[in-house]
Amino acid sequence: MKTDYWNVSDEQVIEKTGKKIDDWMQLLETFNAGEKKSNEVVAYLQQEHNVPRYWARTLTTRYLKKDEL
Repeated sequence: MKTDYWNVSDEQVIEKTGKKIDDWMQLLETFNAGEKKSNEVVAYLQQEHNVPRYWARTLTTRYLKKDEL
């Protein structure tokens, strides 16, 4: 079975973004990411927090799927 790309470890996220997954999830909660289009959330992470595109997409998807994890 293929692993979902948003199923990443804290170590990976810290290495690529400088913050833990929980920190990003809290930030996205504060941003009301669940009420926005995913592309808007990705752009926010890239522009306001200098998150590389792949990781911005990964974190956005992980946030939006949090209830399924």
